[in-house]
Amino acid sequence: MYNFYKPTKIGFFKLLLQSLFSMTDLKIYDTYNRENRVFKPLNHPFVGIYICGPTVYGHPHLGHARGPVVFDVLHRFLIYKGFKVRFVRNVTDVGHLVNDADEGEDKIAKKARVEQLEPMEIAQFYTDSYHKMLHALNIRPASIEPRASGHIIEQIEMISKIIENGFAYESNGSVYFDVIKYSSNHDYGKLSGRILEDLIAGAGNEARDLEGQDEKHNPNDFALWKKAGPEHIMRWPSPWSEGFPGWHIECSAMSRKYLGDTFDIHGGGMDLLFPHHESEIAQSQACTGHQPANYWMHHNMITVNGQKMAKSLNNGISIEEFFSGKHPLLEKAYSPMTLKFFILQAQYRGTLDFSNAALQASEKGLSRLLQAGETLEKIKPNNQNDLEVTSIQIELEEALNEDLNTPILIAKLFDLVTKINQIDTGQIGITLENLEKLKVIYKTFVHEILGLENEKDSGSEKIKGVLEILIELRNEAKSNKNYELSDVIRKKLTEIGIELKDGKEGTSFSIS
Repeated sequence: MYNFYKPTKIGFFKLLLQSLFSMTDLKIYDTYNRENRVFKPLNHPFVGIYICGPTVYGHPHLGHARGPVVFDVLHRFLIYKGFKVRFVRNVTDVGHLVNDADEGEDKIAKKARVEQLEPMEIAQFYTDSYHKMLHALNIRPASIEPRASGHIIEQIEMISKIIENGFAYESNGSVYFDVIKYSSNHDYGKLSGRILEDLIAGAGNEARDLEGQDEKHNPNDFALWKKAGPEHIMRWPSPWSEGFPGWHIECSAMSRKYLGDTFDIHGGGMDLLFPHHESEIAQSQACTGHQPANYWMHHNMITVNGQKMAKSLNNGISIEEFFSGKHPLLEKAYSPMTLKFFILQAQYRGTLDFSNAALQASEKGLSRLLQAGETLEKIKPNNQNDLEVTSIQIELEEALNEDLNTPILIAKLFDLVTKINQIDTGQIGITLENLEKLKVIYKTFVHEILGLENEKDSGSEKIKGVLEILIELRNEAKSNKNYELSDVIRKKLTEIGIELKDGKEGTSFSIS
């Protein structure tokens, strides 16, 4: 059982965790079957998750943040529910060609040539940049983070088995997956909703005139291994040629190595539905006879003012620009937790549209939510039992049980914020036992499951010290009946967004 933190009463904490198993099951929308399905792990209590990670040839942009945030909540929620999770997220550092094609230049090798660096220097530099984003967003580390270039042997072995089973063929030193042969007794296109006959018609005979298409039996066949031309920097020996693996086989080989022939959940963005995930399914079934994953989860895209984020539209905002505010589309800099809260306010399968207005609303909402946690820590019990705490926990968990519905969860958390403020002002009574329960619930859902943190800048403690001095001066002015000075201090602080609150325990402040 995962121990999130040590509460005041250990006995209550154990009781709280035991109660989790009486609640409703997690339901996940399975893209493959197009329905909400109750989550049942293949080998309870163990859960295997594979997430398609980045192709590391550039700094992460705003769109790259959504997947890590979504699947981090899934990861944390499964741990909360008592599962033992192996979370695998790969790094693609070879084989992903420009325009996701089977011909052309490797994205990383192209970047290396432009910058006159070794490809692995490029891969490491941008992997570090991606990790920096994950750290800023407080994303839990993966259990395993395999690199495609470190698993060439596993990919070659898998390709050899697919050839042996009759679903792939060699052509001029390259190996291609035979989509027509596979589709004779499998449903290629089911995941993405595409029909093979339409794909064939769409490809057209003109596709054979394109570079490399004459090697294929059919234009829709995809590369498992490519013979390296003279221009390709990254290459390895294989039974067929000196070359490099196709993009799709990498994930199939790595997920199989660390999670088995069939595992619980495979996730990624909707942009990976076709051809990447469709091809992963085909490869795995052709090799092992099994579907690679029991559930397929896909998050939607982040759009910018209604348009897809793209370099050609000049609306791609890097994470670094987002945090610094140095982009024409940004009115100001936004913090990592503001971005995370913004992402969580939309259900992961829906589109999420970037706008400064939406981000600034998220900033205010996040501040209110985190301020409630500080208020909760200061509350004193009054031995009145006016609050049903158990029902609050059940409602919060039920929101996430419905396909990780974080918008509903956040709405419920704001209901909780209202209750916390009512307790603070004496409108609602609470016993010591229920107060401790409420602290557990708040910390668990806000900090441990959503992964939201209180962000403090480097000078926050000094600012706090200055405010405490001003409050002391104001209280001294009041004691000396210098109400004019006392009012001026309050007014000036209010004008810059600092609210003072006088109570039985003294004067406190909040920053809006």
